[in-house]
Amino acid sequence: MNDTREKAKQRIETLRLEIEEHARLYYEQDAPVIDDESYDRLLRELEMLESAWPEFAASDSPTRKVGGKALGKFEKHPHRVPMLSLANAFDEGELRDFETRILKRLEPDADTAQLDLFSVPKRPAIEYVTEPKIDGLSLELEYENGRLVRAVTRGDGTVGEVVTRNVWNIPDIPHTIQALENVDVFNLRGEVYMDREGFEALNRRQTEEGSKTFANPRNAAAGSLRQLDPAVSQKRPLRFFAYSLGITTSDKPASQLDFLQTIATWGFQVNPLHHRCETLDEVMEQYRKLIELRENLPYDIDGMVVKVNRFDLQETLGQIAKSPRWAIAYKFPAIEKATRVERIVVQVGRTGAVTPVAELEPVPVAGVEVRRATLHNADEIARKDVREGDWVFVRRAGDVIPEVVSVILEKRSEDSRPYEFPSHCPECGSELVRVESEAVTRCPNRDCPAQVLESIVHFASKKAMDIDGMGRKIVENLLATGEISTVADMYGLTRGRLAAQERLAEKSADNLIRAIEASKTPPLGRFYFALGIRNVGEHMALKLAQEYPDLSLLAQASAEELETIDEIGPEVARSVTTFFADSANRLLIERLAEAGVKPQAPEKQKETAKTSVFYGKTFVLTGKLSTLTRDEAQDRIRALGGRAASSVSKKTDVVVAGENAGSKLEKAQKLGIEVWTEEDLVARFGEEA
Repeated sequence: MNDTREKAKQRIETLRLEIEEHARLYYEQDAPVIDDESYDRLLRELEMLESAWPEFAASDSPTRKVGGKALGKFEKHPHRVPMLSLANAFDEGELRDFETRILKRLEPDADTAQLDLFSVPKRPAIEYVTEPKIDGLSLELEYENGRLVRAVTRGDGTVGEVVTRNVWNIPDIPHTIQALENVDVFNLRGEVYMDREGFEALNRRQTEEGSKTFANPRNAAAGSLRQLDPAVSQKRPLRFFAYSLGITTSDKPASQLDFLQTIATWGFQVNPLHHRCETLDEVMEQYRKLIELRENLPYDIDGMVVKVNRFDLQETLGQIAKSPRWAIAYKFPAIEKATRVERIVVQVGRTGAVTPVAELEPVPVAGVEVRRATLHNADEIARKDVREGDWVFVRRAGDVIPEVVSVILEKRSEDSRPYEFPSHCPECGSELVRVESEAVTRCPNRDCPAQVLESIVHFASKKAMDIDGMGRKIVENLLATGEISTVADMYGLTRGRLAAQERLAEKSADNLIRAIEASKTPPLGRFYFALGIRNVGEHMALKLAQEYPDLSLLAQASAEELETIDEIGPEVARSVTTFFADSANRLLIERLAEAGVKPQAPEKQKETAKTSVFYGKTFVLTGKLSTLTRDEAQDRIRALGGRAASSVSKKTDVVVAGENAGSKLEKAQKLGIEVWTEEDLVARFGEEA
């Protein structure tokens, strides 16, 4: 039983980190690496495990979150009413389960009179409105007395980014609405998108200007809306479909259909394919029609939204933590096309992970020409039995990442042979290894040319050390000419040595030298991320910087100590300790320090770090606090150089006991750990201030 419990805990922690990273890539970077279906599968597994093991369900679990964090580039603004995401249905059975849940909530219980309080018929007629699910970016528009005063992205559902100037030229968004001139507040929501014609024109222009092209219209729309320079956004062919009411001080319409018809008269674009359905069978019929229309529409859709039509029933049904009970997204299957596998190659990443890729005869899929598709790992190739020369079905998973779905066995040639996954690295010849618990095959050679290249590119990237101009081609040239072999070598480059490289004129060399010099004082979180520690993404790197404002402290931390920190599980803890136990990694960090690289701790921690009574100590809070919230207390502990953990261990220095402190206090007393009252904690905060 204990073994099962521990495995469940570890899997929950692993899933949480994986889902958060995928959510960050999708919502914050507009650069997803897995499809919606795979993401939803991970999320469902986490929901099931948290339901079975509720003691391991964290309050900030991805199952309780909406979207991603605001990027921090724009002014942030709270939504008056949270912008929730929608639950998903992937087949008719799940759609019918959705209706069953609605009926159970609306129908009075024979033994309970409480539902009679609702002014609804005893057996309410559930009428639905269906709308195409536009593949774009959610936006809230705020009007005051009929004038557009603010446009805010979804953000994390509670707080978004103000992008008002960036939407000013979108033709589908009216700046003034005469019908609302006496209405104090009117908030409306919809989807910013880019149609296929506009997307193709934008990519042509980007190519002509030598700029990066976009993978798909959704990424193009998101990237265009998030431009810091409004002049750039206003040149992009953005469009907007309005689809829901946020909050208003005026009289509300009676239904979703009434709302859509009304705002259409005010100048908003409402998707013409919305449809009223009196039964769920009609909803299914509409779904099938949209699938047939999908490829011929001028814009991308990835499903159909189903909403209860009447607003009074919507209010009665309410919501759960992250989604309304009265609406659901009925997702489409990915578009699949047949093509032939010309050959299978493997790519080596910075952590040594070896990923197989199918090189294909070019085929158009969902508006994009696909030439390569991921095969994920050796197990996936074996499971699907993909072979060179095979005809296969390919799809753009989530309409983004091309992948091989299945083999068309009827077209397989008689002389076909199963694909043999390489036993040695194609880049350095080292024998490949695979840990039993992992699906990934890796090259163990840290000096493998592919790993060295990828690690340096990662180190110099914008989210890491942000060395502007140190792109892949430049790194390849510097490695090929022997100018560098590690990231530390970059700090010994001179203007003359750089100017001698291909692709680098003297001015570019000067700019790169300045960028290298400027990178010597990065925020500590970015430095931790730049080191390329396995399983430590941007969020986890920032977390480590908050908990360990001194690099030497992190280097000395044990796995047990790391696991006491909220959000850090065994896998991350093991990755961190393994990294710092490696003498080559320690030597690299020493060389960076000698070159003048001095990561900067978060400001508040840096000011007080080594003089604070909190510095370097691990605190656990238990019981109810009356003068400040637990989050506030933990934030202040971290700001003063301490670490806030969620469980008590031998590594805990202080336990702060509030009202009704329970087992954590008892464990602290047994272990002889110092115990503070809330008053002690507040007094120490005061002394530090």
